[in-house]
Amino acid sequence: MSKVFPPIGRRRALQGAAAGFVAFGLLLWWLLPLGEEPPSGTITFSTGRQAGVYQKYGAMLEEAFGKDMPALKVRLKDSDGSQVNVKRVATGDADFTIAAADAVKTYELDKGAGADRLRGVARLYDDYVQLVVPRDSSIFSVAQLEGKRVAIGPAGSGVRLIANRVLKAANINAQKDITPFSDGIDTGPGRLKRDEIDAFFWSSGLPTQGLQTLSETFAFRFVPIGADLVAKLHEQGGASSYYRATNMPASAYPSVQKGSTVATIAVSNLLITRADLDPRLTEWLTRTVIRSRDHIGADVHSAQLVDVRTAIYTDPLTLHEGARRYYRSVKP
Repeated sequence: MSKVFPPIGRRRALQGAAAGFVAFGLLLWWLLPLGEEPPSGTITFSTGRQAGVYQKYGAMLEEAFGKDMPALKVRLKDSDGSQVNVKRVATGDADFTIAAADAVKTYELDKGAGADRLRGVARLYDDYVQLVVPRDSSIFSVAQLEGKRVAIGPAGSGVRLIANRVLKAANINAQKDITPFSDGIDTGPGRLKRDEIDAFFWSSGLPTQGLQTLSETFAFRFVPIGADLVAKLHEQGGASSYYRATNMPASAYPSVQKGSTVATIAVSNLLITRADLDPRLTEWLTRTVIRSRDHIGADVHSAQLVDVRTAIYTDPLTLHEGARRYYRSVKP
């Protein structure tokens, strides 16, 4: 007896439906590993200042978390930067944050409250120190900042830590040899444009929206921070060992750099949490951070550098158990 087959059109429709169910199943497997329900509840994520990378990255992570974990409420909390962020997580005022490795180490060395509870989730991307002056400025080295009006970042920022150490490496006392200002990326560009300061320090992933916006209306350039200063930084010991000599690529701010790189220093940024955070929640968050790289990277260039192979290196912090579970699950 001959077999009866569905008409060609119907057969193709059935095949298409089957393929659709398979694709849907794969999507569920991607978003709901092992058939688990996504975590719920509320977390607080400490970010940064307006026009900075921390704040924009945090906002886009909130969106990504919402897609993967619809029942999880994420409260974003602005901050002055890394120093504030580390303290907030350590003391329970926030659950997750981004902070530079040197700020984390400084908090540990200072024996800050709850420092022993800090844990790493992922190494994200590098911050580059950017020393900005008007294009027609007479300042061409850090040493020439002596006697000038210089914004060294808010008191709770990672910028302040780095600026003070860089100035010290150049034999400049930040409280006596310059007129210090506490501006960050939200107000520093405006002060420079109005000739209220002569220079400002900034440290972030590349590029930073605040500097991109400034370049559209004001001519400025970057002052190099050479390897000789990096060597002197390392002589300071402690958290200064987390700085390394590098070059800011010419592609960071093309209209400003005009094809030239800039000698500077870099420090890694970490996504951090506390040991008491639920391992399952942290595992899910880690997964989302890694898998949202390309989507977030379209708007936050620094996010393109997130890589599962390097994310596990969260020195000076040990990995949170939830993050460790995720990395083990994707280990080749």
